[in-house]
Amino acid sequence: MIYVYNLLLFLLTFGGGWAATRIKRIENWPMNNLLAFSGSFLLSITFLHLLPESFSYSNKLSGIYLLLGFFLQLIIQKFTHGMEHGHVHLPQAHQHHHVPIGSILIGMSLHSFMEGIPLGLAFHQWAAQPSLYVAIAAHKLPEAILIGSLLFATQQKTKAILMLIAFSLITPISSSIVHIWGQHYIQTTFLMATLLPVVAGSFIHIATTIFFESGTKQHALNKHKIGAMLAGLALGLITLIIE
Repeated sequence: MIYVYNLLLFLLTFGGGWAATRIKRIENWPMNNLLAFSGSFLLSITFLHLLPESFSYSNKLSGIYLLLGFFLQLIIQKFTHGMEHGHVHLPQAHQHHHVPIGSILIGMSLHSFMEGIPLGLAFHQWAAQPSLYVAIAAHKLPEAILIGSLLFATQQKTKAILMLIAFSLITPISSSIVHIWGQHYIQTTFLMATLLPVVAGSFIHIATTIFFESGTKQHALNKHKIGAMLAGLALGLITLIIE
């Protein structure tokens, strides 16, 4: 089933990137509401599934791994310029010059690889894995739209398509690698006790940053953003009910 999930995730990511060619003005698309929903849902899944699973394999380093993941994402953000949060923060020097596409793609590739790690793990809770796939998919859609808009604006069409395909494959490949290694080469206990809290820390950083940065410049809450956040939270809680 994991390979079916990975195929669907690839198609959604590529489709989101391709959709950027059909959206004339990204800022007019309901991006902020989608970001608020995806951030809320991702944070819910992290607290309701990833952290309990992580600490069920707990050792004295679990908290350190969690902090490591949080600050690792802070470092990755220096390369992505915030694209994983649904927009790009460029230094003033870049505002009227070329976009640092190489830096962004390297950072986003590392970020995407980290996203795939927990997707390949075996959880105690049945609902954890499909719930996590939905959360990652909701997060990757606005991410893919931005990546697609950047690629098609800066590269030749054929090259942009190939780069988009490569980017869309990273998370599914990461998930498949961890799944295979977990089954045949590496003990699941080691993966759950080390890699899972690192990724959970990264997700906490991403989700909380989305809360602050999506919406108005004053970080104000409006009814649409609140509604999107509550919808993400409700969906996260539903995953516990269907367990």
